[in-house]
Amino acid sequence: MADQTPPESERRPADFREEYDIITDEDIAEIRDALEGGRLDEAASKILESLEDLEKTQLHIAVTGESGSGKSSFVNAVRGLRDDDEGAAPTGVVEITAEPTPYPHPTHPNVTLWDLPGIGTPAFQSHTYLEQVGFPRYDFFILLASERFRANHGQLAREIQKMGKRFYFVRSKVDADLYAARKRRPASYSEQGVLTQIRDDCCRRLLAQGVPSPTVFLLSSWHLGSYDFLALEETLEKELPAHKRRAFLLALPNLSLSILQRKKEAMQRQIWKLAIISCGVAAVPIPGLSVACDMAILVKTLSKYRQTFGLDDESLCKLAEKVGKPVEDIKEAIRSPLAREISRDLVLKLLTKAGGAALMFIEYLASTVPVFGSMAAGGISFGTTYYMLHSFLEEVARDAHNVLIKAFETDV
Repeated sequence: MADQTPPESERRPADFREEYDIITDEDIAEIRDALEGGRLDEAASKILESLEDLEKTQLHIAVTGESGSGKSSFVNAVRGLRDDDEGAAPTGVVEITAEPTPYPHPTHPNVTLWDLPGIGTPAFQSHTYLEQVGFPRYDFFILLASERFRANHGQLAREIQKMGKRFYFVRSKVDADLYAARKRRPASYSEQGVLTQIRDDCCRRLLAQGVPSPTVFLLSSWHLGSYDFLALEETLEKELPAHKRRAFLLALPNLSLSILQRKKEAMQRQIWKLAIISCGVAAVPIPGLSVACDMAILVKTLSKYRQTFGLDDESLCKLAEKVGKPVEDIKEAIRSPLAREISRDLVLKLLTKAGGAALMFIEYLASTVPVFGSMAAGGISFGTTYYMLHSFLEEVARDAHNVLIKAFETDV
């Protein structure tokens, strides 16, 4: 295994209340007190409770717009599905959605996208729309238009704002507009010029409908990583509460290197908690080492790393189909043993292998991890588990990076 000493930029004291975290000052005080008193099991139980709360965080995203605006295709694309995949929202050229329909994310079911009926249809007029679709359940709204934003969009946005929730304007199907513009004026065609015209027209129409300072994101559900999707994703990350931000981030399809990096950072912030839990709950000694760890927690965590970074077989097959390459070619970019199915035997083997290297890692932990210096017992166990999780998170993140480069043959 390669040297896992973090780069200089990461060598700084960690903060209990970092981004994507929901641990409180009271929790911190209790955890510190338990660790300083040598009550590792008590600290582990408290941390486990906070992590379970984080994993249970529900995020409900409402996707609405006029009939035919591409709501269902957008719901599918954000969930990493094609329109003909099992579990995808049904799509068509006419309005199909007759009532608010939930679509849980296939691998992060705590994140649900709601395909709402089209606004402005006889059964769903904008002045009664929010009451009809159950406004309180949603965390924020995506308002789609495939051609132009009309009075229905403006009225709905004003009603949402009045009720204290956020909304985001998305102009969908811009790939079709670009194709048409290229066919009409091939000699003078400019992609950026066409996109600017579309954005300016959308903002002008929304201003005319009484929406102040509108921001419009230009997207294509067929090419989700292109155009303004990353700008939309970054805006949502900034404006969501911390615990919901993490749920949203981990559920995103792996469309860019920047998304992969932020996923890695979010999971890195949980490693010290997982190390304490693993060594303080249902401990199992590892032969030949004075280390005790909960194998179930490690198996679950490493499996989650693999799935979140899209290195499981199903995700790799979908990616290969999307880019039109044999899945075997995609898998050539993977080096980590975690690309295989995660089992107790594999984790035991890797943990035993990590034990020796972890001893050199403990000095680093003492100066950078906020709880390590307070631990009266279990230092080697904690250090070994922390090292293993840190090392293999680095490995799967690096493999995910290489897979994305291999799939698209470019730095995306």
